[in-house]
Amino acid sequence: MKNLAKLALFFSVSFVIAFLCFALLYFLALWIDAARMVSVDVEQSANLVTALGRALPAALYITILLALSYTARRKMPIPLSIIAIIVLSAIFTFGFSLGTRQIEGLNFALKSGASVRGRPGLILSRQNNAMVLLKESGNALGPRVVSLPGRQLFYQEVPMGPNNAALALPAMPFRDETPWFIRSMLIDFTLTAREFDDTFREGIIPFSIYAGALVFLLASLRFLLEASSWPLANLFLGALAFRGVLALDTFLGAKEINTLLVSFIGKRLPPSFITPLAFCALGILVILYTLLVHLARGRGAEDA
Repeated sequence: MKNLAKLALFFSVSFVIAFLCFALLYFLALWIDAARMVSVDVEQSANLVTALGRALPAALYITILLALSYTARRKMPIPLSIIAIIVLSAIFTFGFSLGTRQIEGLNFALKSGASVRGRPGLILSRQNNAMVLLKESGNALGPRVVSLPGRQLFYQEVPMGPNNAALALPAMPFRDETPWFIRSMLIDFTLTAREFDDTFREGIIPFSIYAGALVFLLASLRFLLEASSWPLANLFLGALAFRGVLALDTFLGAKEINTLLVSFIGKRLPPSFITPLAFCALGILVILYTLLVHLARGRGAEDA
């Protein structure tokens, strides 16, 4: 009972710290993106609710990983550890999701300040596309010279009309030296946060099924945190496995993959249940593997 109390305290503190840190990072990222906008037709702002929603999956993944490592170092029984972490994760996930929706009505936002105004001749570029504005940047539909990959330089005097679509003004070019591994992980967290938000808006039952299946799969990976006698190596191995689960979540949630699975399964299962079913099936397989390994080790010890 004492170990459970310590685990609950450790989980609570870790979740709150991770949630606040990621919420702050996402809020600052949204504020920077708003400040980079060149067009002044729309007032840009960084929304706190959006940052809180994006921070929830990241905090959940990291806290479960740290909690599993904690239970392994404390030599807590695997079944007890999995059940306790599932219960704690469910409470915090539902509670923080509900709290985020409650403050959504406040619509707190941080304005990015004065929008960037560029003089005629401002060159904007994104990847291989380039655009030269011939008037002030505040005129988003003003004349410009555009360069697109594989095409010659062309002039748009009035970038409107059925055969002359207006190209959106790209953001101010800042250097982005973030490694691809980190960027891809943040993208996957954002997509998972969107799935959290969509299922929560559909109702408590779809949200509980999706979040519960995800937590069940993550908690079932407890055996990885005692794969060796080095806790740090086990933590790194668990982090790689969690990254794989995050990528799998994004893969199954892709529109093309979801459509393919729906066409394969047919009407026997609602589309929103495909990803949770896959998570539950994988979690059950991992738990069965853990049980068989435990039984094999016990029999080997008896024979010795």
